[in-house]
Amino acid sequence: MKKLYKKLTKDQKERGVIFSSCLSTHSTELEDDTIHEVMKEDRGKILTIKRLKDDKFFRDSHFKFNIIRS
Repeated sequence: MKKLYKKLTKDQKERGVIFSSCLSTHSTELEDDTIHEVMKEDRGKILTIKRLKDDKFFRDSHFKFNIIRS
């Protein structure tokens, strides 16, 4: 699995998102993909971000990319 680092979208910034992660079969998020977001007011955000970056569990899955936005 390859990690792709991208900037947050304008919409995410406006909603107060500080980090997002999406496992995908393509190099960009698709409509069917689940995007996990961390908001600036979330409790435990540092631990959540650490866990979302750790994609070892999905290495043998059909996902090819972990798209990380921050």
